[in-house]
Amino acid sequence: MNSNKFNTNKLFALSENNTFEFSLPLTETITIDGVKHQIELEYDGESGVYYIFFKGVKYPVEVVKKQQNKYEIVFNNISSSFSVETPFSLDRIKKLEATKPKSERTFLKAPMPGKIINILSAEGTKVQRGETIVVLEAMKMENEILSPINGIVSKISVKPNDNVMKDDVLAEIKPE
Repeated sequence: MNSNKFNTNKLFALSENNTFEFSLPLTETITIDGVKHQIELEYDGESGVYYIFFKGVKYPVEVVKKQQNKYEIVFNNISSSFSVETPFSLDRIKKLEATKPKSERTFLKAPMPGKIINILSAEGTKVQRGETIVVLEAMKMENEILSPINGIVSKISVKPNDNVMKDDVLAEIKPE
């Protein structure tokens, strides 16, 4: 039996495309690509906003929605949704996912409202996970929207200068 499954200090944040491991209590260091970085955490009780100081820059983090173990946050003006899982629940999710039939396509959705600046892939193009498909301008910042999977772009649903809302479908990608 794997004793790590019941370690309640070890947790996982699951987003649509990624799994991030973290431990409790939270420390003031983060690891990015194997390199540890110092951060400072601050909470403003009046506004309900958390701040992360990283490499001399202050980033606001607002918890927009919390329901059981599911969260929606806005970090540096980018909305993200994730759930927090224990090793046991993560293992259960993986087993359930393995029994589901594989989808014929993945929808690339807008993470926030904005304006399409550029489209870097065409229909029929082979893409790798993490490759930029669309550039979206939101709040005067350009955001690269990345492919969540390896596959072939089967449909581009937007064109430059289109305005999109959060969760609008930007493209469809067929898994390889």
